[in-house]
Amino acid sequence: MTEQLRLMAVHAHPDDESSKGAATMAKYVSEGVDVLVATCTGGERGSILNPKLQGDTYIEEHIHEVRKKEMDEAREILGVRQEWLGFVDSGLPEGDPLPPLPDGCFALQDVDEAAGALVKLIREFRPHVITTYDENGGYPHPDHIMTHKISMVAFDAAGDPEKYPGTGEPWQPLKLYYNQGFNRPRTVALHEALLERGLESPYGEWLERWKSFQKRERTLTTYVPCADFFEIRDKALIAHRTQIDPDGGWFRVPMEIQKEVWPTEEYELARSLVDTSLPEDDLFAGIRNN
Repeated sequence: MTEQLRLMAVHAHPDDESSKGAATMAKYVSEGVDVLVATCTGGERGSILNPKLQGDTYIEEHIHEVRKKEMDEAREILGVRQEWLGFVDSGLPEGDPLPPLPDGCFALQDVDEAAGALVKLIREFRPHVITTYDENGGYPHPDHIMTHKISMVAFDAAGDPEKYPGTGEPWQPLKLYYNQGFNRPRTVALHEALLERGLESPYGEWLERWKSFQKRERTLTTYVPCADFFEIRDKALIAHRTQIDPDGGWFRVPMEIQKEVWPTEEYELARSLVDTSLPEDDLFAGIRNN
């Protein structure tokens, strides 16, 4: 592989790129990899999750513009490129029964039609590797599940000259991964490390809830060492200030413990058109030497 390596990370909302795989992206940027974040929606229906900003009328009335500026700041911190696919946030329905999704939202789009926007971007950027969400969306937000669906269609279609005519020259990515950073082994390891040091763990209730989930354990295939970029990850995440409380649970595990106990970000290899040996420590394993 003599040309520059390219990585595309497909995410549902602004801030997802900073909470899922951000240290990995920053690591690859430092190595000269061209990294592009594809953001499916503008996060228009996202709530203001930072209690310090709740009740701010300007933010509430201009949430789309505010979140776009937050994304610009996070992008600069990570050193990545970023493109909007232009779909409208579906919101996270709550209640029993769940209310219907809003007309015109991302999750209600025709999957094959919506995938065309991602196919066009893949053919323009020509990534060797794509990261996205698993079939559960990582968690069952309708936009995350839809992101998975269009990513799978686009991965298979982008290299087919008969699919999506008029969206550029065909390009076949070589590998596709699911983000699995919020996995049980990591959570248990950090939880136990905190308790062993006499510190309070933010994961106790989380692990109790995990026991009640009827959710299969994912297969972690790829562990990317990226502890040196955890600070950049956190800085990018804090840039999404409407979504993240810098004094909240995300940041309660001391950085030195994170780096010592779990210095990687994890992925599940979902598709590969190159030979590779598992487990991996590189998303480009099998590509660099071909």
